[in-house]
Amino acid sequence: MATNRTTDKVTNGQTETKTEARRSSFSRFFDRNGHEKNVPPPAPVQGPPKSVVREYFESAVVTVVMALFGMTFIVQAVKVPTGSMQNTITIGDHLLVNKFIFAPGASLPFLPQREIRRGDIIVFKYPGNKYEPDRDQRPDNTPILTNYVKRVIGLPGDRLRIVGKDVIVNDEVLPEHRITVEERSEKAPLTIISESQPRPEDRYNVYHKPFFDSDGRERNAFEGQDELIVPPTSYFVMGDNRDNSEDSRYWGFVPRDLVIGRAMFVYWSYDESAPPTGYGLLVDYFVNTRWSRTGTLVK
Repeated sequence: MATNRTTDKVTNGQTETKTEARRSSFSRFFDRNGHEKNVPPPAPVQGPPKSVVREYFESAVVTVVMALFGMTFIVQAVKVPTGSMQNTITIGDHLLVNKFIFAPGASLPFLPQREIRRGDIIVFKYPGNKYEPDRDQRPDNTPILTNYVKRVIGLPGDRLRIVGKDVIVNDEVLPEHRITVEERSEKAPLTIISESQPRPEDRYNVYHKPFFDSDGRERNAFEGQDELIVPPTSYFVMGDNRDNSEDSRYWGFVPRDLVIGRAMFVYWSYDESAPPTGYGLLVDYFVNTRWSRTGTLVK
């Protein structure tokens, strides 16, 4: 009997404790009339503080990821090492290229995308010279790896002829503003000798020497024909410095999948033809930088 009483007492005590716990829990959220109380949310659990090294590391990772994304899909920086586009683009110009505008696939109406047009200045991977493969042995002229900058002259399906200085597309002479120049230094801009008044229809400038010496080279792309037709998904490109440009006349067409994007503007330009000042690289940077070309739109 003593054992039973002890058991009953312990059991009743546990029951009373559980009942009080329920009442206490109920009273935290409801008043005596059963209405819900406005209970403040629990305080957030804070983890251990971040170290300075960890914060810098996370910031660096985010910056690198954003930079790689931008360089892959949006913009790319390129340097112009040759004078095939003088004076539109000068040797030493550093350009930003819009890679998004000519993105492959169908263009959506709410995105800044469009097809390549005649007159666009594009940056593309050099396709190689199948007519003169020996010219691709130079380390600065490696097919697919070397970037070129040229102006689009012929679109897919265009019929194209070149007669003297006239570029004839689909039986019409392209409206180009011709300027007569001479080259006084290999890396300096061309010196203008004479130019006519530009016509309203002239969309861009092209530069010719008074007397052009072709150094015996043939326009290989024509292969002895007077006229050629631009293949589908390909483009015929030429440099604005017409008498000093390795372009589609000599090595052929640019396939669409080799086009990187459209040249936008000059973000920095360094005059490589200027002599060093003798006061160090920092002084050379400020003296020989073409500050007036910074921000120049390429068109």
